[in-house]
Amino acid sequence: MNHHFRRRRAGQSGFMLIEVLISILVFSLGVLALVGLQTISIKQSTDAKYRADAAMLANEIIGQMWVTDRTPASLASFATGGANFVAWQARVQAALPGVAGANLPTIDPLPVGAVADPSTQMTVIVRWKAPNEPAADPAHLVTVVAQLK
Repeated sequence: MNHHFRRRRAGQSGFMLIEVLISILVFSLGVLALVGLQTISIKQSTDAKYRADAAMLANEIIGQMWVTDRTPASLASFATGGANFVAWQARVQAALPGVAGANLPTIDPLPVGAVADPSTQMTVIVRWKAPNEPAADPAHLVTVVAQLK
C-alpha cells in the first residue's frame, strides 16, 4: 500500500510548479492591462484639459466682446490684427500646444445671409495640435458661435 502511494505522488510531481507559473502569467497580463489603461486614461485626461482650455479661451473673448458697447468700432479691436485679438491670441498660444501657422485661432463673422444680422454673430475657432501627434493628423478645434446683441 505504501508503494502505491509513492507511485501516484510521482505522477503529480511538478504540477504545483505549473500552477504557480500559470498564476504568475495571468497576474502579469493583468498588470500589463492596468498599465495600458492608465496610459490611455492619462492621454484622455490631457485631451479633455486641452478641450476645456480651448472652450474657456473662446468664451473669454466672447465675454470681452459682450462687455463692450458692441458697436462696429469697439468690435474692430477683436478683428484679426486688433489689439484685443492679438492679446487674446497670445494667451491661446501660451495655454495650448501647437498653436501656430495654420492652427492660429480665428474670430469671424458668419457669411452674409446666414442670419438676419450677420454682423452681430461671431464665430470663434480655437485650434491646437497636441504634442507627439503625427503632423499629418488634423488639428483639434473648438468652435463657439455667439450672438452679440
